[in-house]
Amino acid sequence: MTPPASTAFKTAPLLLALLLAAGAANAQLSSPLPAGSGKPAAAKAAPVQLGSIDLPAGQGAGVHGANSPFAPLAPRSDVVPWSVLTDVKTKNEKNRILPVFNEGQLAMNGKTQRVQGFMMPLEPGKKQRHFLLSSVPLTCSFCLPGGPESMVEVKTKTPVEYSMEAVVVEGRLQVLHDDSYGLYYRINDAVTVK
Repeated sequence: MTPPASTAFKTAPLLLALLLAAGAANAQLSSPLPAGSGKPAAAKAAPVQLGSIDLPAGQGAGVHGANSPFAPLAPRSDVVPWSVLTDVKTKNEKNRILPVFNEGQLAMNGKTQRVQGFMMPLEPGKKQRHFLLSSVPLTCSFCLPGGPESMVEVKTKTPVEYSMEAVVVEGRLQVLHDDSYGLYYRINDAVTVK
């Protein structure tokens, strides 16, 4: 005998929470941390309450699940590490959450930088001119892999072929203080780099 539909709807959130907790236990930051930097900062937003389980509220660097079919980002010395980009504090101002950047992040503003990550297309098609670059691969088309500090908006000079593998882009980095879409970083006039 199958349980009534109302019972199934009540247990679904609990099952989802347990699956998320199990995945998080085996997950790690996709981007390697620089030597001596220690562990990444914990999520900064207040957790969302789901029954008696606290879930993160969409902040943080994102995690690369141990069961992911995609390889984590390979260490590269010629790119800005995600640990630098994701080390952002936030403040509440007029019912908005705004980033508070450190001196190192502010020093990158307007300068040519390289960032490695996974493409998240913003438009349909094989060739992309405008996409998000994420610190971890997108494994669900309805889920964000991390908070806004774990993504960079990319606008390219010429179309880039979509890839599920990690890519490196180079362009002029903007540090965004109050972006209308809630993003923290943008790279303009980007080109792909091998």
